Amino acid sequence: MLQPKPVSASEVIMTQLVLPIHINSLDTIFGGTIMSWIDIAAAISAQRHCNREVVTASIDQLSFYAPVKKGWVVNLKSKVNFVSKTSMEVGVQVTAENPRTGELFHTSSAYLTFVALDSNSRPTTVPDLVLETDEDRRRFEEGKSRRAARLVARK
Repeated sequence: MLQPKPVSASEVIMTQLVLPIHINSLDTIFGGTIMSWIDIAAAISAQRHCNREVVTASIDQLSFYAPVKKGWVVNLKSKVNFVSKTSMEVGVQVTAENPRTGELFHTSSAYLTFVALDSNSRPTTVPDLVLETDEDRRRFEEGKSRRAARLVARK
């Protein structure tokens, strides 16, 4: 039997510096770069939760709320919100920091679903989630609703 794990055990805080290689002709970051960083942070959270290799099964709608400029710092915070038998929903919040002013901007958020894999690359059971805070409980219930909507949309 797998030991349940607290949400806090899956938390990832990842920081990236926006370099010239990351920007487009407008001196703002490519959306695909942000998407890649979101996927990486979320995958680490999922792996921390299940101690297994994971694969991205889906990413919900991703919107960009504010541009991120060359030289700025991007902070990604992710953690597991919800688990079912073999899958986990991970939430990621992205903020950008203007290093000259210290201003922080919420630039995007996303929910990703990952499936845990066994040694034969087949889906395998994940530990239950220990909800420690009111925020954990709220995020779990919202994740449960999003999962139900995803399953309906898949049909």
